[in-house]
Amino acid sequence: MDLKKITDKVSVSPQITAKDMEAIKAAGFRAIICNRPDGDGADQPSFEEIETAARNAGIEARYVPVTSGMVKDEDVSAFSAALKDLQRPVLAYCRTGTRSATLWSFHESKKRPMSEILAATKAAGYDMNGVARRIANGGKTPTDTGDVHFEVVIVGAGAGGISVAASLKSRKPGLNIAIIDPADIHYYQPGWTMVGGGIFDAQSTAKTMGSLIPKGVHWLKSAVAAFEPENNAVILDGCRVVKYDRLVVCPGLKLDWDKVEGLVETLGRNGVTSNYRYDLAPYTWQLVQQLKKGRALFTQPPMPIKCAGAPQKAMYLSGDAWFRNGALKDIDIQFMNAGGVLFGVKDYVPALMNYVERYDASLNFFHNLVAVDGPAKKATFKVSRPDTDPTEVTVEFDMMHVCPPQTAPDFIRVSPLADAAGWVDVDQATLRHRTYENIWSLGDVMNAPNAKTAAAARKQAPTVADNIVADIAGRSAVAQYDGYGSCPLTVERGKIVLAEFGYGGVLKPSFPSFLLDGTKPSRAAWFLKETVLPPIYWKAMLKGKEWMAKPEKLKVTAE
Repeated sequence: MDLKKITDKVSVSPQITAKDMEAIKAAGFRAIICNRPDGDGADQPSFEEIETAARNAGIEARYVPVTSGMVKDEDVSAFSAALKDLQRPVLAYCRTGTRSATLWSFHESKKRPMSEILAATKAAGYDMNGVARRIANGGKTPTDTGDVHFEVVIVGAGAGGISVAASLKSRKPGLNIAIIDPADIHYYQPGWTMVGGGIFDAQSTAKTMGSLIPKGVHWLKSAVAAFEPENNAVILDGCRVVKYDRLVVCPGLKLDWDKVEGLVETLGRNGVTSNYRYDLAPYTWQLVQQLKKGRALFTQPPMPIKCAGAPQKAMYLSGDAWFRNGALKDIDIQFMNAGGVLFGVKDYVPALMNYVERYDASLNFFHNLVAVDGPAKKATFKVSRPDTDPTEVTVEFDMMHVCPPQTAPDFIRVSPLADAAGWVDVDQATLRHRTYENIWSLGDVMNAPNAKTAAAARKQAPTVADNIVADIAGRSAVAQYDGYGSCPLTVERGKIVLAEFGYGGVLKPSFPSFLLDGTKPSRAAWFLKETVLPPIYWKAMLKGKEWMAKPEKLKVTAE
């Protein structure tokens, strides 16, 4: 907990937890304002958890969520209303505290000199000069000049962002690069399926972000508010402006938990879990061990989602655990899939169906989760079969693993970089933006028709790095991405169906079939997933070592 006093009446802080509440009370705070929306990060507690702990400690709590980097006039009004209603002193928090400090600065700008606001926030560790510029310019942030300038700016320090930074540094060590990301922790998200299956410890999937940023790369620990590509500018939290020569956009996906009515309130309790959240994956394994009879639901929302196989991986590993402990005969497994097929690449379906039958799982296609009543243990699905009117069905459960709906982050969807569906619009071979020639994108947020997996980012990063280096040298694109993605489908403890494919579902095996046939379950693929891939991720991919990921030369077709 890092409390930062701005005035005697208002302090701000980065994310707090329920365990911090007694210390917050001891520090004299009488109220809390949460400025961070639920689902903003993979490891954050919900506001309901914070509110419950606050109430138990005799502290008022108010929810005034603000989208990362996007403080609007109505947000300031809501923050002002909360300050007026609540007892002082008040603690406001978000991911880093910047959103809360920004809201306070705008709130105070109507009655306090800007010099006082800047001095108070600077003393608390926050630079609000960008806010001052926005206020001075009638609510708009000018981008003709910037606070800092870099040759390459990378938005997002996930698998794609750190990998492309490392790949660029390995090619041009002197390149002046900045990565923008507000997160303190970097997660190996492919490991969360294994956490939920009782194979990995959650802690093994997390490292501090600072330990992973490549040497010589600047880390701007902030959220992005907006892009102004016409001015080669990125606007950050606090209205600061970063200028660039070239931009790489890879912030990952937004997990839209709120899209399912009642889901946020019941996550982590009432038998409702998800391997898509760091703090909940251990709860999945806890539920699997505890369940001896009853119904287990596993849900999958409409595409696109990251790691399209993850919802059924959870089902297979759970079914295997129940098979091994003898409980399977008393457990009704139901797979509720908003789509119409088990897996999008048909070559892998026969092997998967063998396991569906082994665990006696029922496949319910065109079933999309729309509401959850946790205390009543009931889930409601919208059923939209082709050529029939949609209906709704409510299903009782004893355990439910949820894969949340997923979209591009808000600051991407509303930006000039997005296509009509809200994804960054790129050429699917070169990964260069279709409109802005000095912008590239990779990872889950761009619109190339590939599977959204870490393995895809591993192939994309060198492609983007090669093409940026070529662009710096005044040459056209030299490398292309073939749509490669990999989904190690954990069908039982000790065996995996290793799905590897490119654009159009074309199989792209990394190994000859006599060594590893990906269409069949194998122990070799399990060894790869459990033992080989984690160190490849941490020690090769994020270090710019492109093992089995060398860029493919761009094929130029004659006009």
